[in-house]
Amino acid sequence: MTTAAATAPAGTRPSTRPAAPAGTDRSAREVYRDTIAGLLPVEDRLVVLDSDTGLFSGVDFRGGRERYLNLGIAEHTLMGAAAGLAREGRIPVVNTMAAFAASRALEAVKLDIALGGLPVLIAATHSGVSAGHLGPTHHALEDLASMRVLPRMTVVVPGDAAQTAELLRQALASGGPVYFRLGRGATPALPAGAGPVRLGEAQILRRGTDITLAACGPYPVLAALEAAELLAADGVSANVLHLHTVKPLDTPALLEALGDQRTVITVEEHWAAGGFGSAVAEELSARRPVQVHRIAMPDAFVPVAGGQRLLLERAGVSARSVAESARRALGTSQGGTR
Repeated sequence: MTTAAATAPAGTRPSTRPAAPAGTDRSAREVYRDTIAGLLPVEDRLVVLDSDTGLFSGVDFRGGRERYLNLGIAEHTLMGAAAGLAREGRIPVVNTMAAFAASRALEAVKLDIALGGLPVLIAATHSGVSAGHLGPTHHALEDLASMRVLPRMTVVVPGDAAQTAELLRQALASGGPVYFRLGRGATPALPAGAGPVRLGEAQILRRGTDITLAACGPYPVLAALEAAELLAADGVSANVLHLHTVKPLDTPALLEALGDQRTVITVEEHWAAGGFGSAVAEELSARRPVQVHRIAMPDAFVPVAGGQRLLLERAGVSARSVAESARRALGTSQGGTR
């Protein structure tokens, strides 16, 4: 499996950084950076506001250089400045870490951006435990909860680097506030064959008849796919849905995938309370008598430092946990129910 890098508009050079070798995984934040760098010279309304992250160091913006502004480590000010630019007809992109965008700057996001429904895209990197080596101060396990409850806010979590460029372009064209959740390092590419990625539309990665696995985020989606393979070995047939748009949630796709099934298992890189699984439960509770089992980070701060996948596995956000939850829900370890 390979990951496609973002394609910049003709006549632009997205970055002075060397391209990753063919066949290697790239991080979603690198693809986001290169896509923005390619768009900046050709979209004169676009403005990038950075919080001294260093992500854009060495980038050649060509004609768009004057519309890249580094405001320093001042996230609250960053959101207010973005709101002011949006009111003047600009399309601001705010670049900061998820832990700070969704907590330190939340008041400004709520009152300056969401209240006015302004077209500000908040590119939140280092989400979940992707900055696991930095400890709980830099983990972002509450951001989906805080952002999705804000009226008018669209919440997007690309599944891999290849999806990032296309979802970014669609999000910029949406005309409203967007929380764009990105990790820190490279993650494996999702399998090919899911069809084009469209904002607000779930992707069906696998079809099954016994149970539905719904996932959000790179490693949770991979865990769901791997769990489906484990379940298949037991004779259990599982749907796998990738819901890269947490808000608005593609409830019709969920209902269609469920059919007459009674159980959905959600998988996410977030605390269980208020996150993706909660969104699924809220949407389905009024429409279908269905059980929602959530595979998520436990209700505790992560006590150790470590790599992203290690911390997820340690917390039980893994293929094995998903498969075990599915077997318990179906009341079988030896085969499917249909």
